[in-house]
Amino acid sequence: MSRGGSRGNVLEGRVAVVTGAARGVGELLARKLSVRGAKVALVGLEPDELKGVGERLYGESEFWHADVTDHEAMARVAAEVKERFGRVDIVVANAGVANGGPFVDSDPDAWRRVIEVNLVGSAVTGRVFLPALVESRGYLLQIASLAAITPAPMMTAYCASKAGVEAYAHSLRAEVGHKGVGVGVAYLSWTDTDMVRGADQEHAMRELRQRLPWPAGKTYPLGPAVDRIVAGIERRSGHVYGQWWLRGMQGVRGYLPGLIGAFGPREVRRFEGRLQRVPTGLVGAGGAADERERRVVGDRE
Repeated sequence: MSRGGSRGNVLEGRVAVVTGAARGVGELLARKLSVRGAKVALVGLEPDELKGVGERLYGESEFWHADVTDHEAMARVAAEVKERFGRVDIVVANAGVANGGPFVDSDPDAWRRVIEVNLVGSAVTGRVFLPALVESRGYLLQIASLAAITPAPMMTAYCASKAGVEAYAHSLRAEVGHKGVGVGVAYLSWTDTDMVRGADQEHAMRELRQRLPWPAGKTYPLGPAVDRIVAGIERRSGHVYGQWWLRGMQGVRGYLPGLIGAFGPREVRRFEGRLQRVPTGLVGAGGAADERERRVVGDRE
């Protein structure tokens, strides 16, 4: 896989693994990688959805039903992907869930699950696929968020998890760079996915978010954000920005907690009564799939 600028189609024939591939960023990313000639391994919790995604891809693909927090299951997936395709060149750790609402009223299990999927699941993904990436001198892209750059009220678990994966990925880059493995972090603001739409179903949360300073308060279309991610993968970028203005946030991130802190309490007080009624479980179809999977596993045990 070429470094620096891209010549021709650098993704042609490469094998890309995408977690959380059943919907949203993962689904569209798989489609765009496939169009560029990549063979795609889809990983997620919704086998029917994953099968449908695979059937719509342009080229060769396969799907695996697995929970990214389950090291044994993911190690099996990594071995089977290597056996199926012969190599792994690109891994995108995209799987994620979210919840919202006041921390003091939050569901402890849902709060912990956000950390497990977003942070621990990303680390498990990196751990099981790194041997193959070392062989191919490949590239690992960690999907993070604006939430890694700046905190926001009512999103304690999500912000903590995304700040965690950003730090993990930057640390990993320093460890594996001499082995030829590139590691990047992708930052996205509010993007039109089922996770964001699920959060917006709660009017108080939607209104509070829309009061964030421009341009952080609006929802952005999915397509252009994923195009930027694909371009970052082609360049093996250390930093990928799903929306143009996020790059500028890096230079002022040290000031952002104070700015958000000044914004948050005033607005939170205004919505306090309504926010206390916000459900604190996982949001969106992806969150519902995660909860179904855990119930099934629990019944088996």
